[in-house]
Amino acid sequence: MTDTIEIPEARRAPLARILDTVDGAERIVVTTHVNADGDGAGSEAALAAWLAGRGKDVTIVNPTPFPATYLHLVDDPARVKDFGTPDGERALDEADLIVVVDTAEPRRLGRMVKRLQGRSVIIVDHHPPGDEALPGFGIQDASACATGELIFDLLRLAGEDGRAAWPDPVAEALYTAIVSDTGSFRYANTTPRTHAIAAELMRRGVDPEAVYRRLFATAPLRRIRLLREALDRLDVDPELPITWITLPNEVLKPLDTRSEDLDGIIEYARMVEGTEVALLFRETPDGATKVSFRSNGDVDVNELARRFGGGGHVKASGAVVGRPLAVACNEILDATREAVRSLEKYRNNG
Repeated sequence: MTDTIEIPEARRAPLARILDTVDGAERIVVTTHVNADGDGAGSEAALAAWLAGRGKDVTIVNPTPFPATYLHLVDDPARVKDFGTPDGERALDEADLIVVVDTAEPRRLGRMVKRLQGRSVIIVDHHPPGDEALPGFGIQDASACATGELIFDLLRLAGEDGRAAWPDPVAEALYTAIVSDTGSFRYANTTPRTHAIAAELMRRGVDPEAVYRRLFATAPLRRIRLLREALDRLDVDPELPITWITLPNEVLKPLDTRSEDLDGIIEYARMVEGTEVALLFRETPDGATKVSFRSNGDVDVNELARRFGGGGHVKASGAVVGRPLAVACNEILDATREAVRSLEKYRNNG
């Protein structure tokens, strides 16, 4: 089955260079963007397990804590060290190589970006290039459905020349990465190749029902209470197809909300009939505003997010705005209304 999944020719040279660089390193740190999602966490868990299987000393050090939702994907939880702790700093100090997955933008690494200066850095990412780029080399291919697809190809290429086989945890971690970023194979980035890769991962032992239950059908009570609060704060524009949810600290703090608890909340705004753009605003502990953008149609929310220092994909993006919640909400909603009105005008003139 694997032999029928061809690696795109344009990916072969950069992936081969990554493999050669990895071969020459002994101590490797794997990291991803702040508030790691399923693709970031799954990709780094898969890569870390595979590298460890090849005898490398591997540590996962993220700019924000590794999400509890995905910790089961890590073959050895002791491999995860928090940034800013003595163990995390020691791993970064001693690393021969740092591999960044699921982002190529400096701002998405938070304070950790300073630790990459003057270091050997590899980047594996499926987002479109941003205004700034991290130092280093690697592969950035927006045609991939998820960074997990690129890690799959990396391991496939390694297998062609007889390098180490996959440890057991790798397949579920990659499946989780792909399921997360394709919306369980519902989003437009899902391709026939996506399904072929998923089939191969199932052949390697992944149980789709078990993954579904763990990711989508099990939640701590605080998340259910958060959902209740979120739905109570859902708003719809009276004239335009825009829906949004606003979550201030006065809601988040009493519930002891963690970043992973917010995964999927925006989908409830997105599913409101007629919605063109959905947004989720949340106040951060330091008083800034984090916003998630989702598009159901032709509005490019990546372009919208970039206007506020963020980025992502055409239909799914995010940004952190260093302004109070009420101010940021008004500014972003005004920009979103402008984008939707422009789209409506275009349609009317078409």
